[in-house]
Amino acid sequence: MSSANTLGLDPDAAQAAIEHCYEQGWSDGLPLVPASRPLVDRFLATVSRQADEVIGVLPQLDRAVTVELAAINAAMAGCRPEYFPVVLAAWDALVRERSTGGGGWQSTSGPAPLIVVNGPVRDELGFNRTGGVFGPGFRANATVARAIGLIVRNVYGIHPHVLEQATQGLPGRWSICVAENEEESPWEPLSAEGGIPAGTSAVSATLLRTCEFVDNRHTGSAEQLLADFADTISRSGAWIFRHASAGIVFCPEHAQLLAGAGFDRAQVRAWLAEHCGRTVRDLARVGKDGLGDNGVRHASGERPEGFDRLLPSADREHLLIAVAGARNAGISMVVRLFSGWSGAAVPVAARTLVGRSS
Repeated sequence: MSSANTLGLDPDAAQAAIEHCYEQGWSDGLPLVPASRPLVDRFLATVSRQADEVIGVLPQLDRAVTVELAAINAAMAGCRPEYFPVVLAAWDALVRERSTGGGGWQSTSGPAPLIVVNGPVRDELGFNRTGGVFGPGFRANATVARAIGLIVRNVYGIHPHVLEQATQGLPGRWSICVAENEEESPWEPLSAEGGIPAGTSAVSATLLRTCEFVDNRHTGSAEQLLADFADTISRSGAWIFRHASAGIVFCPEHAQLLAGAGFDRAQVRAWLAEHCGRTVRDLARVGKDGLGDNGVRHASGERPEGFDRLLPSADREHLLIAVAGARNAGISMVVRLFSGWSGAAVPVAARTLVGRSS
């Protein structure tokens, strides 16, 4: 209170503005930054796109996102204006996903966007790429992801208990934005796989069903390590359809162990495509051995013994591989892709990128 008064600020007026945002139903449950006209204009000034440009539509709801509406929600999310080009790149990457143009935002599984940032913008804007990368504490990571959630909520009108149909939802639905740890990765950046030259600021994004960790600190064998990932990826509870897609955000320690054994990304995918799955007997035990014409698994009890592979193929669209986190323990994250991933990366297009933020 004293510091606010010293700066000539009015905490009571700020509280009233925050409460007004709550009353309008704009909030995701946390306080919002009131989006004044001058503030929104500062966001729009960071990009060379017209304010009325349509950047996303949901035909079934007859609603459209414009650059200006995205800017308003990014401001309310707590972004700094210089983050806005990253927000637009993340949104553009998500629009390329087939699921986001259909029922993905309204799914009963309540999927979360995974946003991966590459290139110089990581340092320019202070994106976390090392310790605690999936956790809180970094404004850029937290607010860019939150901006996507507010756009979905306030522009598409997808609110819990209304148009959003998540049965339970996913913890961290609007907070998963990580920067790739390119400096400690043995492989090319994720965005380079997506067609953007290394060294260029870019964003990749898709929808996730959930995340689950693999803690393996004690093996020096690449095959044993991959087998641990295969077992986690192949968990029967994650199977809904004939096949499924997944992803791994390797910690540097795991990625370097695999690379040291001669595995590049493509070889990791090939190994996992061959080994991820369950026997028909295992699937029958949980009522998922049947393979219907509509692709949905069901109880059958009539199939002969065999092995069902989880991944449709070793194509990168079915297994996203990135590297992030600290090199202080063998702990990585398996992510469950909502559907197939486009594999695309989108460059961050900004007029200027100024200042490092915390």
